[in-house]
Amino acid sequence: MHLHRGILAGALAALVLAGCATPASVRTSDGVLTTTSGMTLYTFDKDAAGSGKSVCNGPCAQNWPPLRAEAVAMPMGDWTVVTRDDGTRQWAYKGKPLYTWIKDAKPGDRTGDGVNNAWRIARP
Repeated sequence: MHLHRGILAGALAALVLAGCATPASVRTSDGVLTTTSGMTLYTFDKDAAGSGKSVCNGPCAQNWPPLRAEAVAMPMGDWTVVTRDDGTRQWAYKGKPLYTWIKDAKPGDRTGDGVNNAWRIARP
């Protein structure tokens, strides 16, 4: 009986970990990373992948709101957390911080792709 409980506990732990492949605030829709509300996520070419930093601050972050990470958020697989200049935390995918675009009016909009030849749709 104890062996079966151990196997069951191991299988349950594997399922829980498999479900944590992305942060709870992110989904994939039509090959694009989005927020749970369907807003497209973007990366910024000026952010150096893996630097642990976002260079989009101040007015930039007003136009490109960072995808906030909770204080308890932990890195998982391709997902990491960067600390912003203002001390808040932001999700990054494959080392690139993620943002939404203030001019995307509704879920599914992708108007930020290519802005200033520096913003790109985030793809899994």
